[in-house]
Amino acid sequence: MIPFSILDLSPITEGSDAAQSFRNSLSLAQHGEKLGYRRYWLAEHHGMPGIASAATAVLLAYVGAGTSTIRIGAGGVMLPNHSPLVIAEQFGTLESLYPGRIDLGLGRAPGSDQRTARALRRNLESDADQFPQDVVELMDFMSKAPQQPVRAVPGAGLEVPVWILGSSTFGAQLAAHLGLPYAFASHFAPQQLMQAIQIYRESFKPSAQLQKPHVMLGFNVFVADTDEEAEFRATSWQQAFVNLRSGRPGRLPPPVEGYRQKVGPAENALLDSVLSCSAVGSPARVREGVQAFIERTGADELMITSQVFDHAARLRSYELLAGLRGQA
Repeated sequence: MIPFSILDLSPITEGSDAAQSFRNSLSLAQHGEKLGYRRYWLAEHHGMPGIASAATAVLLAYVGAGTSTIRIGAGGVMLPNHSPLVIAEQFGTLESLYPGRIDLGLGRAPGSDQRTARALRRNLESDADQFPQDVVELMDFMSKAPQQPVRAVPGAGLEVPVWILGSSTFGAQLAAHLGLPYAFASHFAPQQLMQAIQIYRESFKPSAQLQKPHVMLGFNVFVADTDEEAEFRATSWQQAFVNLRSGRPGRLPPPVEGYRQKVGPAENALLDSVLSCSAVGSPARVREGVQAFIERTGADELMITSQVFDHAARLRSYELLAGLRGQA
């Protein structure tokens, strides 16, 4: 079976706080390292009551200090929120601290609402349309022979591996044009998945970083000893997703019995769409779901996210999933 990696939002659960979320994130990264996961990535979001990974580079430094072999990175940094120089310096710092272990995934979404985006940047002059130019500028800052008079210190010469993230065909085209690995957010926006993969693979141009296409796909996994327990644990994420899409973002709620029966047709249709890139159940059921997804997409790697309320159950889910790789 292909490599698995971990995507973490450092969720803040109801009744808890960000400090505990950070301890849980480090625990998850250490757990993933022992289990053989390839990467541990954090996602940048702002103004979200249930997501603690806003200061992504700072949290990665904490995780890096507590791990030793697993690759760590951003999945991703929302580049319109930042100047390319600042990100080159931040990830140059991380690469200097933890050489050979840092990934830099870049997205063009704000990871927030418009008011929060304005507060982040003070104005909105930096927009998503500048994303391709910003990516090229950032890569130049970290190259061995930067073309710009300003130097990223640290950063210059470190060539931190860059990924393009996306949930549409735009990112696929850019990743292919620049010869970069591509990570698709199919775990929450699967609608253009197959089209984006096809465009990326057919249009890919080899680069110094990557000689052939590499596709990593987001995938929701909830594994437990029984189907019933896994379905119960998954309701926390389902509630959070519906609340977010309904304009009511909040902390990750505890699971509830029979959640799908308590919501209306619109909410169930929303969940059905997202669940097309998910596997929920006992190890046997999840193995079938994961294998079917890999066969359908030809993914080179899966980025696994598992928004489980109980931290011990979350660790158990990743543990059970890791055990399936030897059974493929």
